[in-house]
Amino acid sequence: MKHGWAAAAQSGRAASQQGMRRQNLALVMTTVAAHGPMSRAAVAERTGLTRAAVSSLVDELHSAGLLTESGSVPSGRAGRPGRALALSERGPAGLGLEVGVGHLGACVVDLRGEVRVWLRVAAANRNRRAEEVLAELTAVSERAVGEARASGLRPVAAVLAVPGLVGDAPGTVERAPNLGWRDVAASELCAHGLPLEVDNEANLGALAELWQGAGACDFIHVSAAEGIGAALVVGGRVFRGARGFAGELGHVPVRPDGPVCACGARGCLEQYAGEEAVLRQAGLGRGEDAVRRLASRARDGDRRALGALERAGEALGTTLAGAVNLVDPAAVVLGGAYAELGDWLLPGMRRELATRTLRRWPPEALLVSALGRRGPLTGAGMAAIRRIIEDPAVWRPTD
Repeated sequence: MKHGWAAAAQSGRAASQQGMRRQNLALVMTTVAAHGPMSRAAVAERTGLTRAAVSSLVDELHSAGLLTESGSVPSGRAGRPGRALALSERGPAGLGLEVGVGHLGACVVDLRGEVRVWLRVAAANRNRRAEEVLAELTAVSERAVGEARASGLRPVAAVLAVPGLVGDAPGTVERAPNLGWRDVAASELCAHGLPLEVDNEANLGALAELWQGAGACDFIHVSAAEGIGAALVVGGRVFRGARGFAGELGHVPVRPDGPVCACGARGCLEQYAGEEAVLRQAGLGRGEDAVRRLASRARDGDRRALGALERAGEALGTTLAGAVNLVDPAAVVLGGAYAELGDWLLPGMRRELATRTLRRWPPEALLVSALGRRGPLTGAGMAAIRRIIEDPAVWRPTD
């Protein structure tokens, strides 16, 4: 979790005016999140706050159950070491939720960014009534919350990951072609009793990569499940566009006269590099373990599987070259199902990026996420708990 909070901690300035205690509480929390365990003296040095101010702020955060203080760490100065400040592993937590075409998921993430509860169940959600899907998701979330409470955690907010476009109205899925959803008020239908935000699964996968991945603050995250999603992270933040629809890489046309896509257009990238398209070209049907079977066939040298993956890699590389030329990211990260197929996708992607980008594209800048399919749900849980870290004053232990 440290990488994601580093940008916030480094850019923060100690507030010197009275009445700015709330900002300083957040500054201490983001600093410990980014650099802890660390001593009070180290917090003062990094934030520019006085030691007396840090001591008062830490005492308040400790009393609220947000920070722990135990063991020892070097203080950076002569004398005995300081006690180690760290984020608490009990108390407030974030509830992550996910609706996929073939599954439902729920997880609980603590302040340290550790996933403490993980539930994923198979569910045929394509063209199913949203009310039914979200009612079933509510039941899954209640199981997750129950397990979390048994571990001393209290989920305080929830974030839902969906494979579609999130509308201007809070908590509304404007369009999710692979689910068959339009204008679904998800926050009203998912009755888990917590404040709920809804976000695109690709955005949340990118945030998980930012917070728990390689640590780059400027990258394009590309993922595949039933469709293809992408997110552009700039300066440690997801670029969402004017209406929040940025990142729909799967619907960038590869061939304008190509096959009709679920979105209604022709020749979209999803028709050439989407999970369903690649499985079809490899002679495999859909299923929970379809990608694993595809990878197994590729390892065994199956020509049809290898050909399908090579063509998908070339289509991805061609499309991403345009994005790289436009925004000049430090890296491109493959997540979701692509992470499981990286060995076969990367060669074609690297060739296309090398020949189609204006600047020399370094092969090491094309990465495979260690989070894989866990990214969106993990990111949802982490996004839910980050509000406490960025504004600890909102947490009340007796709420």
